[in-house]
Amino acid sequence: MSVATLSGSLAGMDFALSDELAALQQTVRRFAQEKVAPRARDIDQTGEYPQDIFDGLRDADLLGLCIPEEYGGSGAGIMGLTLAIEEVTKYSNVIGLMLLLTRLPTGPIMIAGSEEQKLKYLPGIASGESRAAFCLSEPGAGSDVAGMQSQAIADPDVPGGWILSGTKCWISGVSQADWFTVFAKTGDRASRHHDAITGFIVPADRLGVSRPRVDRKMGVKGIDTGEVVFDNVKLGPEDVIGAVGGFRLAMLGLNAMRPIVAARGIGLAEGALMYATEYVKNRAAFGSTIAHMQGIQWEIAKCATEIEAARLLTYRAAWLADQGKFTKEYVPMLSMSKYYAAEVAVKASGLAVQLLGAAGYMEEHPTEQWYRDARQLTIVEGTSQIQLGLIAKGVLGHDMWWD
Repeated sequence: MSVATLSGSLAGMDFALSDELAALQQTVRRFAQEKVAPRARDIDQTGEYPQDIFDGLRDADLLGLCIPEEYGGSGAGIMGLTLAIEEVTKYSNVIGLMLLLTRLPTGPIMIAGSEEQKLKYLPGIASGESRAAFCLSEPGAGSDVAGMQSQAIADPDVPGGWILSGTKCWISGVSQADWFTVFAKTGDRASRHHDAITGFIVPADRLGVSRPRVDRKMGVKGIDTGEVVFDNVKLGPEDVIGAVGGFRLAMLGLNAMRPIVAARGIGLAEGALMYATEYVKNRAAFGSTIAHMQGIQWEIAKCATEIEAARLLTYRAAWLADQGKFTKEYVPMLSMSKYYAAEVAVKASGLAVQLLGAAGYMEEHPTEQWYRDARQLTIVEGTSQIQLGLIAKGVLGHDMWWD
């Protein structure tokens, strides 16, 4: 390739958001500043579900960002949802989770669901008339998904029907969900083969479904996390997502979610660093302010650089996911976004506490909330260690290679 050709190719690169995405970003930024910021501390302290914020998101048409227009959404895709989550989580990771739950349980349906399933379940999420949750983890099968024990056996009375039994735990949005996306063994419980696991849609009011326990959490309070029990729940063939033995569907859905989870980390890190920066600019010490100390400036600079690096990884991952590039060969790039943004969130929230000193440890400042909330991000939807394993596997297998 000639230098002239290379220069022309580089000239076509554009790091700016489209006009539509930039407008969406500004809309959500105003919503976050006016509606989310004033409520964030109260939501954390009471742990009550913020229905008023949900209603506000619904009225602003922000619940269907990732859902195609033909199913009642706005068609902004994963990139649009990523931008929105980044903005609201500057103040509240709970609201970021609220938006995330419009994509996590609907993802498998959008990827492999029937037209009937899409028409039945997606418009309600976009309009705010219904809510959903994603059921994968179990008491003995968190990161080890293939170790799940929930099982669906063929229903002898209904051709193509199933009877589901099992317990799912750590389910976000458990109390609010009107339906669940559930993965269970349709083969031998002891089998670790991926074709032994299938996805189902399970209405929350179906006979045999119960929610016996809500967890007491360290952070991200305001959206319940808890347990769902399925006791001989009857399901029809219309409740199967894609093909029987479609465990790959769960992985594709989670792969596409990486930038969405990463956006929660970016937003939290931004919110924490901005708050701490304003504090040190006004905190008098040694005849000046803390912000004049070079050591403080360097820490702020390093954190800001890491936030921007996380943003670039995340926006690239969202761009890939919107093109349907969330299969095996793209996993390293997708996992990098989630891993790095989550770790930056932990680092930035810790720095914010430290910059405020004793004040940062007190509940009168939101720094302690960001500090607690950040830890969740390194665990949910694939721990940081799982992401590192996926990245390493991609490099070892040359899915990510520089030659």
